[in-house]
Amino acid sequence: MQPFRFQRNSGAGGRNRSSSFTGTTDQGKMKLPDGRKSLRIVLIAAAVLFLVYTARDCFYNVSEQQQAVLTMFGQVVRTDTAGLYFKLPYLQKVHFVDMTTHGIGIGYQMDDGGQNITVEDEGVMITSDFNFVDIDFYLEYKVSDPVAYLYNTPQPEQIMKNITLACIRSTVSDFQVDDVITTGKSQIQARVKEELTAALQKHDIGLQAVNIQIQDAEPPTPEIVQAFKAVETAKQGADTAINNAKKYQSEQIPSAEAEADRILQQADADKEARIAEAEGQAQRFEEMYAQYRRYPLITRQRMFYEVMEDVLPGQKVIITDGKTQEMFPLEQFAGGAVSSDDAGSGKADNAQNSSGS
Repeated sequence: MQPFRFQRNSGAGGRNRSSSFTGTTDQGKMKLPDGRKSLRIVLIAAAVLFLVYTARDCFYNVSEQQQAVLTMFGQVVRTDTAGLYFKLPYLQKVHFVDMTTHGIGIGYQMDDGGQNITVEDEGVMITSDFNFVDIDFYLEYKVSDPVAYLYNTPQPEQIMKNITLACIRSTVSDFQVDDVITTGKSQIQARVKEELTAALQKHDIGLQAVNIQIQDAEPPTPEIVQAFKAVETAKQGADTAINNAKKYQSEQIPSAEAEADRILQQADADKEARIAEAEGQAQRFEEMYAQYRRYPLITRQRMFYEVMEDVLPGQKVIITDGKTQEMFPLEQFAGGAVSSDDAGSGKADNAQNSSGS
């Protein structure tokens, strides 16, 4: 490349100047306008992109499962629910908070293969009868206050987990190991949820407990597990025997009640009969006493004869003067005499009837 060369002419007062350029100089003049045009295009594109980004940053959309917290210079401006909203670009920021229900395991963790791994520091607890039990819970929670969730504490989930562990330990320590493993699970769940709800409201971390359930409860060692299984089997046998006894009771009670009613009715009937008999005897005695007061001797004799009529017909009667040394069987003679007397009386009656006719 040759350098530019300039020549000056002194003619016409030295005002006319001429310059000679090489071919390289002509090429430089052709490239200069193209560079300016490219720069202008780049600037225009950058401005358009800036305007588009600024316009896009002015609006934000909140879904049904979210709430948005709008802040400006670190101060909360408002909290938005589902919908489309406007904000000042570059000055205001939006923080989205998921409002759906989440779950967390307490006492265990889930590995990549979907298997539960026990966390002994969380799951092993002591009961009121000083036994150890390995108990796992599943806690369902959700955000109740987006502002408190974002700004009141840097780790709200971890604080909630620690509070839950404290509530679980304090509750399990009031129950015996048998109740924790078998029949007391529902009571433990209800009490833990009540205490956890109160504690979360007190600490105001923006979270609330939706539900908490016992996933599993068992002794911490295999030997104790076998012993508890044997105890559980015995309890089931006892429950079966109790149920059979209750079934037998339900079958026998109606018949027993019917028999009792029959006995009571019979007793009432006997009672009425005896009362009526007693009243009749009392009335008869009153009448007899009235006759006795009027005719004492005749009444005594009549009473004596009535008693003898009831007593003597079935008895063997012997009349003696008290000096008899030997007794003979006189029943046959007495029977014959009676028969003779009866025959004589019959003949006399027939004779009387014949004479009369």
